[in-house]
Amino acid sequence: MTGFGRGSFTDESLAIAVELKTVNNRFLDVNMRLPSEMQALEPNFKRLISGRLSRGRVEVNVQYDREEAVVYELNRPLIEGYLRAIKEMQDEFALSGEPDLNVVARLPNVLLTKKAELEDTFSTAAENALNLALDDLEQMRESEGAMLQAEVSQRLDEIEKRLLPIEAEAGTIGEEYRLRLTKRIGEMLAKSESQIEIDQGRLAQEIAYIADRSDISEEIARLRTHIEHFRTIMSEEKEVGKRLDFLTQELNREANTITSKTNNMSVKENALQIKSEIEKIREQVQNVE
Repeated sequence: MTGFGRGSFTDESLAIAVELKTVNNRFLDVNMRLPSEMQALEPNFKRLISGRLSRGRVEVNVQYDREEAVVYELNRPLIEGYLRAIKEMQDEFALSGEPDLNVVARLPNVLLTKKAELEDTFSTAAENALNLALDDLEQMRESEGAMLQAEVSQRLDEIEKRLLPIEAEAGTIGEEYRLRLTKRIGEMLAKSESQIEIDQGRLAQEIAYIADRSDISEEIARLRTHIEHFRTIMSEEKEVGKRLDFLTQELNREANTITSKTNNMSVKENALQIKSEIEKIREQVQNVE
């Protein structure tokens, strides 16, 4: 589910801010943007996030400012290598002169910021800011979740509305097959010169077999059961996204079966509309935690 959250912590020596951005994803994918000196906090950050979120791609951005003097340390291997190369140049080409301090100091990366160990107070402040950002994010996602629930409920209502004409036509499908088959046989006999007597008992058996295969009453019942189950899960507060995703697949399966079992145009048209609503539900379910 898309969302944004921000948390911060400030005292006399430290100011730290954590921003979280989430977008849709079937699984939890945490992408950290931590300063190099904060890399040690990454496992704790991921643990806190996974304890609160179960789906979505999460981008974590941290900024901080500490009121303390910056300490530099010498990049000794670089300086030693540079001076060694200067000495070799002097010896090989008989050059005179001494290396200049200003030249050495301007070498790239000759002075490095000293990486201080993270104090416990800093780690605690960072985690507090992260928890505040998660609180802010969850509040925004809850608001969006309420809107998603209303939209999905409306689409479930539309599916149930489309089921009514399908149920009304379901009882006539067998008779339609009987009339179509009888008409087809009559047309074939009319084109034939031989006189063939139709075995009415065998014809009745074939019609009964085809009617049984085209019966969609079970699919209609399962659709209604899945819709009821869908609404029950949406009312729960625990993680529901993956279960709703599975139910959406089951709804689509029943709609596909109804479409394939009959040539009744009214049934097909309404079943296709149901599939369209299910697809829209599927897109929204990807947003659900």
